Amino acid sequence: MSAPSRIAVLASGRGSNLQAILAAIAAGQLDAEVVGVLSDKPEAPALHSVPAARRWARAPRDFADRDAFDAALGDALAGFAPDWIVCAGYMRILGAAFVARFEGRLVNIHPSLLPLYKGLHTHARALAAGDAEHGASVHFVVPELDAGTVLAQARVPVLPGDTPETLARRVLTVEHPLLIASLQWLVAGRVAEQDGQLLVDAHPLFSPLRLDCAGQLQH
Repeated sequence: MSAPSRIAVLASGRGSNLQAILAAIAAGQLDAEVVGVLSDKPEAPALHSVPAARRWARAPRDFADRDAFDAALGDALAGFAPDWIVCAGYMRILGAAFVARFEGRLVNIHPSLLPLYKGLHTHARALAAGDAEHGASVHFVVPELDAGTVLAQARVPVLPGDTPETLARRVLTVEHPLLIASLQWLVAGRVAEQDGQLLVDAHPLFSPLRLDCAGQLQH
């Protein structure tokens, strides 16, 4: 029997996606362990989800420049020896050298149906565009912001009278199951990325996996 996959999480805030990961592990739904939580915010609540030995947090202002911070973050991350690194509400853009160091092992969850609405304020932008659907995406991380190969998506309807806040709450209800389902496929070795191409069971897939109403990913 193989050892559980080692997951490290980068988080800047309260860590709701991290809590979903920990709950899935505790329930036996995800064959993994969270070996480290790392943050650019020493006061981030997410850090308190794991023992002190599994935490690392530094303020970027304490470093000479972005590259120095990224190097320290990368060294700390490597020390946890993760199989997968999950950006879960991590609010800093990762530099090219950092991404290259962990290429193929970095995934992020983003609150839009990528390639739509990269960056911030995704819910307000979806409403302003008059979209009928909105959602969330799990994608591999590349140096360009929110531009990596999309692994899986979940969709929600945009309802009459929605505000950015109500739409955000609806998206959050699918974010957690989407992330857990994506990690289930990743730790099982069923999905990978190669040269910008999504591979599922070693075969190319030309559109992201979709989360169904039962919380399972489908081709």
